[in-house]
Amino acid sequence: MELKQYEIVLVNLNPTIGSEIKKTRPCVIISPNEMNKYLNTIVIAPMTTSSKNYPTRIEIKHNNKIGWIVIDQLRTIDKKRIIKVLGRMTKPEMKEVKTVMKETFVD
Repeated sequence: MELKQYEIVLVNLNPTIGSEIKKTRPCVIISPNEMNKYLNTIVIAPMTTSSKNYPTRIEIKHNNKIGWIVIDQLRTIDKKRIIKVLGRMTKPEMKEVKTVMKETFVD
Protein backbone atom coordinates (compact mmCIF):
# COMPACT_ATOMS: atom_id res chain seq x y z
CA MET A 1 0.00 0.00 0.00
CA GLU A 2 1.56 3.30 -1.09
CA LEU A 3 0.68 6.00 1.38
CA LYS A 4 0.67 9.69 0.45
CA GLN A 5 0.94 12.83 2.52
CA TYR A 6 -2.49 14.34 3.36
CA GLU A 7 -4.38 11.11 2.78
CA ILE A 8 -6.97 10.25 5.41
CA VAL A 9 -6.44 6.72 6.69
CA LEU A 10 -8.23 4.53 9.23
CA VAL A 11 -5.77 3.69 12.03
CA ASN A 12 -5.92 1.48 15.12
CA LEU A 13 -4.29 3.71 17.77
CA ASN A 14 -4.62 1.24 20.66
CA PRO A 15 -2.96 0.61 23.04
CA THR A 16 -2.51 4.14 24.38
CA ILE A 17 -1.45 5.68 27.68
CA GLY A 18 -3.00 8.59 29.58
CA SER A 19 -4.44 11.40 27.48
CA GLU A 20 -3.37 10.04 24.08
CA ILE A 21 -6.18 9.77 21.54
CA LYS A 22 -7.31 6.14 21.41
CA LYS A 23 -9.54 3.77 19.42
CA THR A 24 -9.64 3.08 15.70
CA ARG A 25 -10.22 6.39 13.93
CA PRO A 26 -9.43 8.43 10.83
CA CYS A 27 -6.02 10.11 10.83
CA VAL A 28 -4.24 12.40 8.39
CA ILE A 29 -0.79 11.43 7.11
CA ILE A 30 1.58 14.32 7.89
CA SER A 31 4.95 12.79 6.95
CA PRO A 32 6.30 13.61 3.47
CA ASN A 33 6.05 11.09 0.63
CA GLU A 34 9.82 10.37 0.67
CA MET A 35 9.50 9.10 4.26
CA ASN A 36 6.24 7.28 3.57
CA LYS A 37 7.81 5.40 0.67
CA TYR A 38 10.99 4.17 2.39
CA LEU A 39 10.25 3.84 6.12
CA ASN A 40 7.98 1.39 7.94
CA THR A 41 6.70 4.24 10.08
CA ILE A 42 4.65 7.32 9.23
CA VAL A 43 3.69 10.48 11.11
CA ILE A 44 -0.06 11.00 11.53
CA ALA A 45 -2.44 13.50 13.10
CA PRO A 46 -5.51 11.83 14.61
CA MET A 47 -9.00 13.14 13.88
CA THR A 48 -11.84 13.51 16.34
CA THR A 49 -15.52 14.47 16.12
CA SER A 50 -15.58 16.14 19.53
CA SER A 51 -13.24 19.05 20.13
CA LYS A 52 -13.14 22.55 21.45
CA ASN A 53 -11.94 25.26 19.12
CA TYR A 54 -8.20 25.11 19.98
CA PRO A 55 -5.61 26.85 17.79
CA THR A 56 -3.98 23.43 17.15
CA ARG A 57 -7.20 21.84 15.84
CA ILE A 58 -8.38 22.17 12.24
CA GLU A 59 -12.03 21.71 11.36
CA ILE A 60 -12.58 19.41 8.40
CA LYS A 61 -15.59 17.82 6.75
CA HIS A 62 -14.99 14.14 6.05
CA ASN A 63 -17.54 11.47 5.22
CA ASN A 64 -20.34 14.06 5.65
CA LYS A 65 -19.29 14.63 9.27
CA ILE A 66 -17.59 17.63 10.83
CA GLY A 67 -14.40 16.66 12.61
CA TRP A 68 -11.11 18.10 13.73
CA ILE A 69 -7.53 17.25 12.83
CA VAL A 70 -5.62 17.23 16.12
CA ILE A 71 -2.19 18.74 15.39
CA ASP A 72 -1.30 18.69 19.12
CA GLN A 73 -1.42 14.85 19.09
CA LEU A 74 0.98 14.04 16.22
CA ARG A 75 2.28 10.47 16.45
CA THR A 76 4.69 8.24 14.65
CA ILE A 77 3.09 4.86 14.01
CA ASP A 78 4.02 1.63 12.27
CA LYS A 79 2.24 1.22 8.93
CA LYS A 80 0.78 -2.05 10.26
CA ARG A 81 -1.64 0.07 12.32
CA ILE A 82 -3.28 1.36 9.12
CA ILE A 83 -6.47 -0.49 8.22
CA LYS A 84 -7.37 1.29 4.97
CA VAL A 85 -7.20 4.57 3.05
CA LEU A 86 -10.41 6.58 3.40
CA GLY A 87 -9.73 9.56 1.15
CA ARG A 88 -7.69 12.69 0.67
CA MET A 89 -7.83 16.20 2.05
CA THR A 90 -8.75 19.14 -0.20
CA LYS A 91 -6.10 21.68 -1.24
CA PRO A 92 -7.51 24.38 1.13
CA GLU A 93 -7.44 21.87 4.02
CA MET A 94 -3.83 20.94 3.21
CA LYS A 95 -2.88 24.62 3.22
CA GLU A 96 -4.51 25.12 6.62
CA VAL A 97 -2.68 22.10 8.07
CA LYS A 98 0.65 23.54 6.86
CA THR A 99 -0.18 26.94 8.37
CA VAL A 100 -1.21 25.53 11.76
CA MET A 101 1.83 23.22 11.90
CA LYS A 102 4.14 26.13 11.11
CA GLU A 103 2.51 28.31 13.79
CA THR A 104 2.65 25.45 16.31
CA PHE A 105 6.14 24.05 15.75
CA VAL A 106 8.22 26.59 13.80
CA ASP A 107 7.38 30.17 14.79
